[in-house]
Amino acid sequence: MLSLVFVILISYLIGSIPFGIIVSKLFAGFDIRTKGSGNMGSTNAFRVLGWKLGLLVQVLDVFKGVAAVLVATYMFNGLPFHNATPFEDLTVFRVIAGVAAVIGHVYTCFAGFKGGKGISTAAGMLVAIAPVEVAVAFGLFVVLVVLSGYISLGSIGAAIAFPFTMFLRQNAFGVNITGYHTMIFFAIGLSLFLIYTHRSNISRLANGAENRFDKLRIFR
Repeated sequence: MLSLVFVILISYLIGSIPFGIIVSKLFAGFDIRTKGSGNMGSTNAFRVLGWKLGLLVQVLDVFKGVAAVLVATYMFNGLPFHNATPFEDLTVFRVIAGVAAVIGHVYTCFAGFKGGKGISTAAGMLVAIAPVEVAVAFGLFVVLVVLSGYISLGSIGAAIAFPFTMFLRQNAFGVNITGYHTMIFFAIGLSLFLIYTHRSNISRLANGAENRFDKLRIFR
């Protein structure tokens, strides 16, 4: 149990590292939370800092999810409870660590418990767990962004596509996804959480007040 608690704590702290704030202060001389939407995530970083520093923030945020999984893998020595899922104990351990990192990114203890939206960190954690679903979600993200110019719309679409793709692969295309009946609930829960973190963006999209990246649009 102490091992699991330690991994959750470490993963949360890894996810809490406010790379958007660090990069903006280090390379631009200001706190990114004072510019644009006021969010420290990669979307606002692209808008405020430009694509190079924005990409750096995004890569670092993705790495937080990957790092949490790597830490969990290194620290794993068994689960302190009965594993009722069809997943291997190690996979369950990794999922717990990854979710802790996502929560850390969204509610970072280093910035007043107000962080990013969690998409990049969640992507880093999920790549190792469900690569096909992540690939489809990323593809939809790109399509929505180049058609609309809204990063937030692409992120919301990707969050919805992740569990939907898993459901279709298992039930419509007959792909046998190991542990599907457990994984689908995790996927839905994570999707709902990420949509919840974008609730202000949804409101601005509905009101036509969301910031648009016109340079990314194909059709204008």
